[in-house]
Amino acid sequence: METGAKMGYEAWLRYESVERDVLREAYRMRCQAIAIAGQTKVLNTAARELAEAVEAMTGHKPGLASSRDRQMPDVMIGVTGRGDTEIDQMVVSGAAALGDEGYVIRTLKGEKGEPDRIAVIGASDRGALYGVFHLIRIMQMREPIDELYIAESPASGLRMINQWDNMDGSIERGYAGKSFFYRNNGFVEDFARIRDYARLLASAGINAIAINNVNVHREETKLITAEYEQTLSKMADVLGAYGIKLFLSINFASPIAIGGLQTADPLDPSVKNWWAERAADLYRAIPDFGGFLVKADSEFRPGPFTYGRDHADGANLLAEALAPHGGLVIWRCFVYNCLQDWRDRSTDRAKAAYDHFMPLDGRFADNVILQIKNGPMDFQVREPVSPLFGGLSRTNQMLELQITQEYTGQQKHVCYLVPLWKEVLGFDTHAHGEGSTVDKIASGALQGRPYGGLAAVSNIGDDACWTGHPLAQANLYGYGRLAWNPALSAERITSEWIRLSLGCDPAVEEVVSDILLKSWRIYESYTSPLGVGWMVNPNHHYGPNVDGYEYSKWGTYHFADCQGIGVDRTIETGTGYAAQYHSPWRETYNSLELCPDELLLFFHHVPYTHVLKSGKTVIQHIYDTHFDGVEEAAALLESWQTLRGRIDEAYYELVAFRLTEQSQHAKEWRDVINTYFYRKSGIADRQGRLIY
Repeated sequence: METGAKMGYEAWLRYESVERDVLREAYRMRCQAIAIAGQTKVLNTAARELAEAVEAMTGHKPGLASSRDRQMPDVMIGVTGRGDTEIDQMVVSGAAALGDEGYVIRTLKGEKGEPDRIAVIGASDRGALYGVFHLIRIMQMREPIDELYIAESPASGLRMINQWDNMDGSIERGYAGKSFFYRNNGFVEDFARIRDYARLLASAGINAIAINNVNVHREETKLITAEYEQTLSKMADVLGAYGIKLFLSINFASPIAIGGLQTADPLDPSVKNWWAERAADLYRAIPDFGGFLVKADSEFRPGPFTYGRDHADGANLLAEALAPHGGLVIWRCFVYNCLQDWRDRSTDRAKAAYDHFMPLDGRFADNVILQIKNGPMDFQVREPVSPLFGGLSRTNQMLELQITQEYTGQQKHVCYLVPLWKEVLGFDTHAHGEGSTVDKIASGALQGRPYGGLAAVSNIGDDACWTGHPLAQANLYGYGRLAWNPALSAERITSEWIRLSLGCDPAVEEVVSDILLKSWRIYESYTSPLGVGWMVNPNHHYGPNVDGYEYSKWGTYHFADCQGIGVDRTIETGTGYAAQYHSPWRETYNSLELCPDELLLFFHHVPYTHVLKSGKTVIQHIYDTHFDGVEEAAALLESWQTLRGRIDEAYYELVAFRLTEQSQHAKEWRDVINTYFYRKSGIADRQGRLIY
């Protein structure tokens, strides 16, 4: 495991001895003993995690003390509202504001006013665990703990990871090795790495996980049968020790595939009974089972359309089966016509989700959550925010992001997505006037919905560093922190991840922070101009291919010809997509003059000579950004090379290898894109640079 450790296996739970003697002694004194008020699985996990962290950072292994022992400084871990007056008093006030998963961390004073004990008090067991990980994070970042008073609660109730793992061991859109959940159409025998993954997720605030691909194949369809109940129960125990609920992606046609029925019609009584029995059996085996994640009537997956029913009929069928047990149905809104005719300009994939789901607003059961991708297409490097956010008003919603970098370099290129996600979460839909931001809608807070949250497609695999590119770990950590608190700045999250993962060397933090925070814009500059995506090789989506999808069935077009480029999505002359937004975005996107440059070609077809707000023509912008992007990608490698000797050598070499690959691949992007548009437009680069 030493090699794995050097490659970043511990990720942001990397505990090293505190360098400064005074601070190390302070941590040791404050954490000599740990007391738990109540023995539960999650509280025991919290105490164990804290003890291991303190021992690694101070060299002292804390003892376990009675919760009533006042003779020596210790850390008290407890849960408020359980009849323990002493614990409740430690919170002082505002316990109700902690919600279900919040916590208070407070340094208590002795009789003479000196720091005595540290209380970590949760609103629940999970809250206490999150509080403990926060305390550990403070010590990892070498901050003082003598005057703590911290009260936090998550912005969203559901903070979820979607594994796209298949039981044959493959991972759809996986760029970090094989699955460590499955092998050879079965579960792995050793859950040790799954436990380590649960630690990472819980420490970042994640509380739910769907453990199989949303494209549910034959073997995965059987996961909801008795055959897998015992193994799933063991899996739920491993995850549950870290406060993480287990969900399963299901096949909507399961009643036919494994149930022996002739139909999966959601209104058929036999189908309803079958799902009710399956749900009851699952909850007998796994009492804290979370529920089902569903991809239906999307990209050839079965669904209610087969029977003349709609998405509300399909989702409510499952919701009725799960409701007696407190389960949730998460129904994906990634639904569109994937058999389009490229000759037909009236059909617009971007409009599809809104057109499908807006007429159903208010018809979904209270335990159904619609999972909506951040943009209307598919995780491109630049898209507008999906208009379903702000459109739907009587339905639970959650935001779906993609941590795995399918269209953003596949974890061979560094592309830090936190700045992108910050823009999405902060987007003001104006659905209920100013301040109707996506984060408030997705959480359910703005419209008073009972459920909401965030979900993201995982980027991990069995590689030694989890993510293929060690710096891609920052995306997983950043997602968790934003799901917990979308108000955190990208700079704050970046600083945390660097200091937790790579140590507190200021030189390392300065260089790595600069690399990460610039990387998304750099990747965009040498790949996707002005909101046009999809110029990638079909199927695997890595590398440039401008016309790769231009004449395909998938509805992913740029419409470049010898005169111009872009998709007309205006109300007057185009597909009308701009009308799906509230004012002022409707007017902004619809107007050639007002539309932001970075989304211009998503909403408008313009001549290559159209002048942007920057003063450059579209064609010159394409040339310049692609030349600039190559230089900036090379500069990332040069910056990283200044850190040799400051970072573990194996870790350093792997990142250097990846950045070298990125620098070379950026040149391919530059040459393919620039040559294509030079030949298409016949307009030369004003700077006379080499275009083939």
